[in-house]
Amino acid sequence: ALVVACGLGDDAEELAAQGLEVSAFDIAPSAVAWAQRRFTASSVDYRVADLFALPEEWRGAFDFVFEANTLQSLPLDLRPDAAAGIAGTLAPGGVAVVIARGRDEDEPLGGLPWPLTRSELTGLFPTLEHMSLEDYRDTLPIRRLRLTARRPD
Repeated sequence: ALVVACGLGDDAEELAAQGLEVSAFDIAPSAVAWAQRRFTASSVDYRVADLFALPEEWRGAFDFVFEANTLQSLPLDLRPDAAAGIAGTLAPGGVAVVIARGRDEDEPLGGLPWPLTRSELTGLFPTLEHMSLEDYRDTLPIRRLRLTARRPD
């Protein structure tokens, strides 16, 4: 599994606790160092990496990719390349789960983090088979979209 923009490592550690072999990255060296300090006995391979220039060995290497709240924090013009980077890490048959704040098509974009519409989120992943798109409110309550998509074999 790969965790995109892992921050302080909670998502990566949860996936590892479920028995997955996990790599996780963040562009911020301080976040990666903090995650490594928090989880000193971790099996997670934490790395500093840039979503727009990922290590070549990650191309098509992962059966599962998890991304939450990264796309919504990027300017609109950077989102397609970021999504392509995420999709590009999936192995054939691999599944990605992408979570972002949501808004209706007729709702204004507003400020950062910039929520996505359902069509914006699915449109960012044209090469993947969209398995489900959930629209829900979390405990805060903030509207979220959760796309589950699969790379064709």
